[in-house]
Amino acid sequence: MASDFDESDFVDRDFQAAQKAAPTGGARPNTGTGIPPSREELGNRVAETQHKLAELKRMQEELERERTEVEEARRRSTELKTGREEMLRNLTRGLGLLEETELASRREAEQAAKNLVELRQALDKVQAINESEWTEDNWSVELTRALTSIENARMEWNAARLKWPILDGNHPLPEASTPHQPIDNPGIEAMGFWQLCRIGLAFTWLLVTLAAGMLVVLVILLSRG
Repeated sequence: MASDFDESDFVDRDFQAAQKAAPTGGARPNTGTGIPPSREELGNRVAETQHKLAELKRMQEELERERTEVEEARRRSTELKTGREEMLRNLTRGLGLLEETELASRREAEQAAKNLVELRQALDKVQAINESEWTEDNWSVELTRALTSIENARMEWNAARLKWPILDGNHPLPEASTPHQPIDNPGIEAMGFWQLCRIGLAFTWLLVTLAAGMLVVLVILLSRG
């Protein structure tokens, strides 16, 4: 005798569960069961990927801009450091050199002022010599005084020449634009007899003048006696 029919024996429980979990809109998501994604799913994935790429590009541009700003700030900071060190070094050295130059120029100016006063005094004494005012009684004294003034003036002049080469023409004036032309000084062996005589007279004329003055005074005294 056959057993009674039980309809539960022919029900597929897995199929009924899949039908209950399926969406009502007809979309079939990829549940890992081998079913390919739909067109809508692919479109959503493409849009999401493009959005992520755009976000990554924006972040890359932002990072590039920040990197450029950091590099520019570092370059300017390095330029500030090197520029400050350079100017501190140059300005300190320049100030020291200018201070030394100013001090030397001040001393030179003071020496020049002193020499100017001495040369003016010597010039006044030489210009004050007036032979027309000498008398027979004081001419010898006045002659000695005049020769002393000339000798003192010569010493002042030679000292100034040693201190200031410009007095001999060895250094042109600052405003002079023409180059200095060297002066040919012939040696003693190239000079003639009369040139040597004039040079000797230039060195001994003071002694000759004093000797002549003493001789004249002696003659006058003898004539009076």
